[in-house]
Amino acid sequence: MSIVSAVVEVTLSTVHDVLPIAAIIFGFQFLVLRRKPANLGAILWGFGWVLVGLSLFLLGLEWCLFPLGRMMAEQLTDPAFIQASHGLKEGSGEINWKDYYWVYIFAFTIGFSTTIAEPSLIAVAIKANEVSGGAISISGLRISVALGVAVGISLGCYRIVVGDPIHWYIIGGYVLVVLQTTVAPRLIIPLAYDSGGVTTSTVTVPLVAALGLGLSETVPGRNPLFDGFGLIAFASLFPILSVMAYAQLAEFRARITRRKSKDNIN
Repeated sequence: MSIVSAVVEVTLSTVHDVLPIAAIIFGFQFLVLRRKPANLGAILWGFGWVLVGLSLFLLGLEWCLFPLGRMMAEQLTDPAFIQASHGLKEGSGEINWKDYYWVYIFAFTIGFSTTIAEPSLIAVAIKANEVSGGAISISGLRISVALGVAVGISLGCYRIVVGDPIHWYIIGGYVLVVLQTTVAPRLIIPLAYDSGGVTTSTVTVPLVAALGLGLSETVPGRNPLFDGFGLIAFASLFPILSVMAYAQLAEFRARITRRKSKDNIN
């Protein structure tokens, strides 16, 4: 019965949150545009499935993703595990930031895998491929964004471990973004900036947030409120750099190919 009551409670909460959005959309449709959609039945049916999907997703976050991310952070930062991974006896030697390398590896892999599976990124990559006439590869864009998120989350975990102020990383990152924007191909710049936003969505955010909070709770001297948040900012910043770098690399390779073809003709 507890499961049923939890499902009912989350569903009612989801309906309460989504109804204002539905009221605005249907209000504009019927009161401002004064047109009845041709497929109104399908829209209402789909709206019902949206409510069901959101409710189940929120339950999944609460029961699985948040506990999983926090549990992994606790286990990877356990002093006994760190000392065992270095072949040391428990309680021997002081642990420093280099000893948390499994945390950085886990952060990299979880950032890459969750971003590859991000539905919003898949949708943007497909549309970018269609609009560019195939010039922007779907897989290339997804991989470049995923690599940016992976590097960003790994660096964010390093910041939590060492306790550095977050603003220096963010300021430095956006300085690099501005500098790279001046030399990147104009075609990719708007897409690169949008790619930083689509990474912080339904799949990536829950695990990343849980990882940051779990890490800050288990690393000695860290405060979850001050150090636990901020990983999502890294996940939004570094994909901008990686997508522009992907475009610059593609442009460089195309330039070399054209140069070789000219040399062969001559």
